[in-house]
Amino acid sequence: MRFVITNTYDEMSKEAARFVAEAVKAKPDIVLGLPTGSTPIGMYKELIRLHKEEGLDFSQVTTFNLDEYRGLSSDHDQSYRYFMEDTFFKHVNIKPENINFLVGTAKDPEAECQRYEEAIEKVGGIDLMILGIGVNAHIGFNEPAKELPANSYVVQLAEETIEANSRFFERKEDVPKEALTMGVGSILRSRRIILLANGSSKKDAIYGTTNGIVTTEVPGSLLQLHQDVVLFLDKEAAVKVSK
Repeated sequence: MRFVITNTYDEMSKEAARFVAEAVKAKPDIVLGLPTGSTPIGMYKELIRLHKEEGLDFSQVTTFNLDEYRGLSSDHDQSYRYFMEDTFFKHVNIKPENINFLVGTAKDPEAECQRYEEAIEKVGGIDLMILGIGVNAHIGFNEPAKELPANSYVVQLAEETIEANSRFFERKEDVPKEALTMGVGSILRSRRIILLANGSSKKDAIYGTTNGIVTTEVPGSLLQLHQDVVLFLDKEAAVKVSK
Protein backbone atom coordinates (compact mmCIF):
# COMPACT_ATOMS: atom_id res chain seq x y z
CA MET A 1 0.00 0.00 0.00
CA ARG A 2 1.08 3.53 -0.73
CA PHE A 3 -0.27 6.68 0.90
CA VAL A 4 -1.03 10.19 -0.32
CA ILE A 5 -1.85 12.24 2.79
CA THR A 6 -3.13 15.78 2.42
CA ASN A 7 -4.13 18.55 4.79
CA THR A 8 -7.69 18.98 3.55
CA TYR A 9 -10.53 17.16 1.83
CA ASP A 10 -10.23 19.50 -1.15
CA GLU A 11 -6.56 18.66 -1.60
CA MET A 12 -7.27 14.95 -1.26
CA SER A 13 -10.01 15.16 -3.89
CA LYS A 14 -7.76 16.97 -6.36
CA GLU A 15 -4.90 14.53 -5.86
CA ALA A 16 -7.20 11.58 -6.45
CA ALA A 17 -8.74 13.25 -9.52
CA ARG A 18 -5.28 13.93 -10.91
CA PHE A 19 -4.39 10.26 -10.47
CA VAL A 20 -7.57 9.16 -12.29
CA ALA A 21 -7.06 11.73 -15.04
CA GLU A 22 -3.54 10.50 -15.71
CA ALA A 23 -4.83 6.94 -15.91
CA VAL A 24 -7.50 7.99 -18.43
CA LYS A 25 -4.94 9.84 -20.53
CA ALA A 26 -2.61 6.84 -20.50
CA LYS A 27 -5.41 4.45 -21.54
CA PRO A 28 -8.32 6.32 -23.13
CA ASP A 29 -10.47 3.16 -23.20
CA ILE A 30 -9.83 2.45 -19.53
CA VAL A 31 -12.38 0.48 -17.50
CA LEU A 32 -13.12 2.24 -14.20
CA GLY A 33 -14.82 0.93 -11.07
CA LEU A 34 -16.67 3.80 -9.43
CA PRO A 35 -17.98 4.53 -5.91
CA THR A 36 -20.85 6.62 -4.61
CA GLY A 37 -21.28 8.38 -1.27
CA SER A 38 -20.12 11.76 -0.06
CA THR A 39 -16.36 11.07 -0.11
CA PRO A 40 -15.82 10.95 -3.90
CA ILE A 41 -17.95 14.01 -4.70
CA GLY A 42 -14.95 16.34 -4.59
CA MET A 43 -13.00 14.04 -6.90
CA TYR A 44 -15.90 13.93 -9.36
CA LYS A 45 -16.16 17.74 -9.32
CA GLU A 46 -12.47 18.04 -10.13
CA LEU A 47 -12.74 15.48 -12.94
CA ILE A 48 -15.62 17.51 -14.37
CA ARG A 49 -13.48 20.64 -14.21
CA LEU A 50 -10.62 18.83 -15.95
CA HIS A 51 -13.04 17.71 -18.66
CA LYS A 52 -14.57 21.15 -19.22
CA GLU A 53 -11.45 23.29 -18.84
CA GLU A 54 -8.62 21.00 -19.92
CA GLY A 55 -10.35 18.63 -22.31
CA LEU A 56 -10.11 15.41 -20.31
CA ASP A 57 -11.85 12.94 -22.61
CA PHE A 58 -14.18 10.23 -21.28
CA SER A 59 -15.61 9.22 -24.66
CA GLN A 60 -13.92 5.81 -24.68
CA VAL A 61 -14.13 5.13 -20.94
CA THR A 62 -16.24 2.25 -19.60
CA THR A 63 -17.51 2.30 -16.02
CA PHE A 64 -18.85 -0.23 -13.54
CA ASN A 65 -20.30 1.07 -10.31
CA LEU A 66 -19.66 -0.86 -7.13
CA ASP A 67 -23.15 -1.28 -5.81
CA GLU A 68 -26.82 -0.38 -5.83
CA TYR A 69 -29.62 -0.49 -3.29
CA ARG A 70 -31.98 -3.42 -3.76
CA GLY A 71 -35.49 -2.29 -4.62
CA LEU A 72 -34.69 1.23 -5.85
CA SER A 73 -35.26 1.99 -9.52
CA SER A 74 -32.61 3.89 -11.47
CA ASP A 75 -34.73 7.05 -11.45
CA HIS A 76 -35.28 7.02 -7.68
CA ASP A 77 -33.52 10.09 -6.28
CA GLN A 78 -31.67 7.99 -3.70
CA SER A 79 -30.53 5.26 -6.08
CA TYR A 80 -26.85 5.19 -6.82
CA ARG A 81 -27.53 5.30 -10.55
CA TYR A 82 -29.38 8.59 -10.06
CA PHE A 83 -26.54 9.87 -7.86
CA MET A 84 -23.94 9.10 -10.51
CA GLU A 85 -25.95 10.67 -13.33
CA ASP A 86 -26.54 13.82 -11.30
CA THR A 87 -23.06 14.06 -9.79
CA PHE A 88 -20.84 13.00 -12.65
CA PHE A 89 -22.06 11.30 -15.80
CA LYS A 90 -24.24 14.08 -17.20
CA HIS A 91 -21.37 16.57 -16.84
CA VAL A 92 -18.79 14.70 -18.95
CA ASN A 93 -18.76 13.07 -22.38
CA ILE A 94 -19.03 9.45 -21.29
CA LYS A 95 -21.26 7.40 -23.58
CA PRO A 96 -24.43 6.05 -21.93
CA GLU A 97 -23.83 2.61 -23.42
CA ASN A 98 -20.48 2.45 -21.61
CA ILE A 99 -22.06 2.96 -18.17
CA ASN A 100 -22.73 -0.24 -16.24
CA PHE A 101 -24.78 -0.70 -13.07
CA LEU A 102 -26.22 -3.46 -10.98
CA VAL A 103 -30.01 -3.26 -11.37
CA GLY A 104 -31.59 -2.88 -7.95
CA THR A 105 -35.06 -3.82 -9.20
CA ALA A 106 -34.00 -7.05 -10.91
CA LYS A 107 -36.59 -9.78 -10.29
CA ASP A 108 -33.79 -12.32 -9.85
CA PRO A 109 -31.01 -10.47 -8.00
CA GLU A 110 -28.69 -13.48 -7.95
CA ALA A 111 -28.93 -13.78 -11.73
CA GLU A 112 -28.36 -10.03 -11.99
CA CYS A 113 -25.16 -10.36 -9.98
CA GLN A 114 -23.97 -13.13 -12.29
CA ARG A 115 -24.80 -10.98 -15.33
CA TYR A 116 -22.68 -8.17 -13.87
CA GLU A 117 -19.68 -10.43 -13.32
CA GLU A 118 -19.95 -11.63 -16.90
CA ALA A 119 -20.17 -8.04 -18.18
CA ILE A 120 -16.97 -7.13 -16.32
CA GLU A 121 -15.22 -10.20 -17.70
CA LYS A 122 -16.42 -9.43 -21.23
CA VAL A 123 -14.59 -6.08 -21.28
CA GLY A 124 -11.41 -7.63 -19.91
CA GLY A 125 -11.77 -6.65 -16.26
CA ILE A 126 -11.47 -3.39 -14.36
CA ASP A 127 -8.29 -1.39 -14.90
CA LEU A 128 -8.71 1.04 -12.02
CA MET A 129 -11.05 0.56 -9.08
CA ILE A 130 -11.90 3.64 -7.02
CA LEU A 131 -13.17 2.99 -3.50
CA GLY A 132 -14.55 4.81 -0.52
CA ILE A 133 -14.74 3.16 2.87
CA GLY A 134 -17.43 2.97 5.53
CA VAL A 135 -16.99 3.73 9.21
CA ASN A 136 -17.05 -0.04 9.78
CA ALA A 137 -14.42 -0.48 7.01
CA HIS A 138 -16.85 -1.82 4.42
CA ILE A 139 -15.73 -1.47 0.81
CA GLY A 140 -18.48 -1.48 -1.77
CA PHE A 141 -21.23 -2.91 0.40
CA ASN A 142 -19.05 -5.73 1.69
CA GLU A 143 -19.92 -5.53 5.37
CA PRO A 144 -17.85 -7.05 8.21
CA ALA A 145 -18.56 -10.78 8.41
CA LYS A 146 -16.93 -14.11 9.21
CA GLU A 147 -16.97 -14.89 5.50
CA LEU A 148 -17.38 -12.72 2.41
CA PRO A 149 -18.41 -13.84 -1.09
CA ALA A 150 -15.85 -13.36 -3.82
CA ASN A 151 -18.22 -12.28 -6.59
CA SER A 152 -21.15 -9.86 -6.80
CA TYR A 153 -24.00 -10.78 -4.47
CA VAL A 154 -26.99 -9.57 -2.45
CA VAL A 155 -25.97 -8.26 0.97
CA GLN A 156 -27.88 -7.47 4.15
CA LEU A 157 -26.71 -4.00 5.19
CA ALA A 158 -25.17 -3.57 8.62
CA GLU A 159 -26.93 -1.33 11.16
CA GLU A 160 -23.96 1.09 11.09
CA THR A 161 -24.33 1.44 7.33
CA ILE A 162 -28.08 1.98 7.52
CA GLU A 163 -27.53 4.61 10.21
CA ALA A 164 -24.81 6.36 8.22
CA ASN A 165 -26.95 6.42 5.06
CA SER A 166 -30.13 7.53 6.81
CA ARG A 167 -29.07 11.18 6.42
CA PHE A 168 -29.94 10.88 2.73
CA PHE A 169 -33.51 9.72 3.38
CA GLU A 170 -36.48 11.41 5.01
CA ARG A 171 -36.69 8.62 7.59
CA LYS A 172 -34.30 5.93 8.70
CA GLU A 173 -37.08 3.43 7.96
CA ASP A 174 -36.83 4.39 4.28
CA VAL A 175 -33.22 3.22 3.95
CA PRO A 176 -33.10 -0.07 2.02
CA LYS A 177 -31.95 -3.01 4.13
CA GLU A 178 -30.30 -4.83 1.23
CA ALA A 179 -28.04 -3.99 -1.67
CA LEU A 180 -26.37 -5.60 -4.65
CA THR A 181 -22.60 -5.21 -4.52
CA MET A 182 -19.41 -6.32 -6.16
CA GLY A 183 -17.71 -8.91 -3.97
CA VAL A 184 -14.21 -8.60 -2.57
CA GLY A 185 -12.93 -10.87 -5.34
CA SER A 186 -14.50 -8.59 -7.94
CA ILE A 187 -12.66 -5.67 -6.35
CA LEU A 188 -9.33 -7.43 -5.88
CA ARG A 189 -9.27 -8.60 -9.51
CA SER A 190 -8.94 -4.96 -10.56
CA ARG A 191 -5.49 -4.16 -11.92
CA ARG A 192 -5.08 -1.07 -9.74
CA ILE A 193 -7.03 0.24 -6.77
CA ILE A 194 -7.27 3.61 -5.06
CA LEU A 195 -9.18 4.33 -1.87
CA LEU A 196 -10.37 7.73 -0.65
CA ALA A 197 -11.12 8.59 2.97
CA ASN A 198 -11.51 11.82 4.87
CA GLY A 199 -12.49 12.96 8.34
CA SER A 200 -11.90 11.65 11.83
CA SER A 201 -14.89 9.29 11.58
CA LYS A 202 -12.83 7.16 9.16
CA LYS A 203 -9.62 6.99 11.19
CA ASP A 204 -10.42 3.64 12.83
CA ALA A 205 -11.49 2.12 9.50
CA ILE A 206 -8.23 3.25 7.92
CA TYR A 207 -6.24 1.89 10.85
CA GLY A 208 -8.01 -1.47 10.53
CA THR A 209 -7.38 -1.43 6.78
CA THR A 210 -3.64 -0.80 7.07
CA ASN A 211 -2.40 -2.25 10.38
CA GLY A 212 -1.30 -5.59 8.95
CA ILE A 213 -4.10 -7.84 10.22
CA VAL A 214 -6.13 -9.18 7.29
CA THR A 215 -9.65 -10.25 8.23
CA THR A 216 -13.10 -10.29 6.69
CA GLU A 217 -14.28 -8.61 9.91
CA VAL A 218 -12.47 -5.53 8.52
CA PRO A 219 -13.22 -5.74 4.80
CA GLY A 220 -10.85 -2.90 3.93
CA SER A 221 -7.93 -4.94 5.26
CA LEU A 222 -8.34 -7.36 2.35
CA LEU A 223 -6.84 -4.66 0.15
CA GLN A 224 -3.49 -5.64 1.65
CA LEU A 225 -3.70 -8.73 -0.57
CA HIS A 226 -3.50 -6.57 -3.70
CA GLN A 227 -0.19 -5.55 -5.25
CA ASP A 228 -1.12 -2.01 -6.33
CA VAL A 229 -3.21 0.05 -3.90
CA VAL A 230 -2.94 3.79 -3.19
CA LEU A 231 -4.80 5.42 -0.29
CA PHE A 232 -5.71 9.09 -0.64
CA LEU A 233 -6.35 10.43 2.87
CA ASP A 234 -6.76 13.76 4.56
CA LYS A 235 -4.79 14.20 7.78
CA GLU A 236 -7.80 13.48 10.00
CA ALA A 237 -8.45 10.09 8.40
CA ALA A 238 -4.71 9.31 8.44
CA VAL A 239 -4.05 10.16 12.09
CA LYS A 240 -3.56 6.49 13.08
CA VAL A 241 -1.62 5.43 10.01
CA SER A 242 1.90 4.21 10.85
CA LYS A 243 4.53 6.35 9.22
